[in-house]
Amino acid sequence: MTAQSAAGLAAAVVSVLGTLPYLRDVLLGRTRPHRGSWCIWTVLGVTALGAHQSQGAAWTVLMIGIQAVASTAVLVLSVPYGVGGLRTADLQLLALAAAGVAGWVLSSQPLVAVVCVVLADLAGAVLMLPKAWRDPGSETASTYVFACAAGCLGTAAVGAAQPELLIYPVYFAVVNAVLAAVVLGRGMLGSKTGRESPEPLSAGWSTRSAQRGRSGAGPAPGRPRKAPSAGTCCTRAATGRPPRP
Repeated sequence: MTAQSAAGLAAAVVSVLGTLPYLRDVLLGRTRPHRGSWCIWTVLGVTALGAHQSQGAAWTVLMIGIQAVASTAVLVLSVPYGVGGLRTADLQLLALAAAGVAGWVLSSQPLVAVVCVVLADLAGAVLMLPKAWRDPGSETASTYVFACAAGCLGTAAVGAAQPELLIYPVYFAVVNAVLAAVVLGRGMLGSKTGRESPEPLSAGWSTRSAQRGRSGAGPAPGRPRKAPSAGTCCTRAATGRPPRP
């Protein structure tokens, strides 16, 4: 087995290892995939698979083929378990992705076709980024870490300086590294914010009492207390009895 074939096989194994946690989390309700993004990635996974097959890439095709199958499985699950896909911005990015697919189909140049695939795939990533930024817990970070590793191994599996074969796996590694950084970074920031406990109720009362004392305010609102007159003070001193109300 050559180094290229070993890298391609390792990329396929890593792709499977990264997909399984995502599917598990979707079924458990922890992860909510973006329907628009996974629709784009499914179409483009199949498109990239065809492009690499036409160029004779052997072991890189294995990684891309598994990614295409995995994306299709997530897309199917995103229908009942996912979010998004119908807003104006979503539809615009879907249209951009469709234009990228059309560019691949219509272009007779493999390099142009792969560039169109990358641009369309990037539209899917941009579509998903706002959700990952607002709610990092709705994504499985390990999936993107594994996908980045698979992209690096897929790049090594090419084994030649052919831009039409190198562009997609290199892009795949970079974009998944960015997605993993966003999900992990926002998740860590959110956990730090969540550790800040709210002010206890007793502390609030103590603060208000201290403020009342500094401002010179009297006791809590109620029946006003009359100040004793001079005669009352004399009567109390002489008789030792409290004055009549």
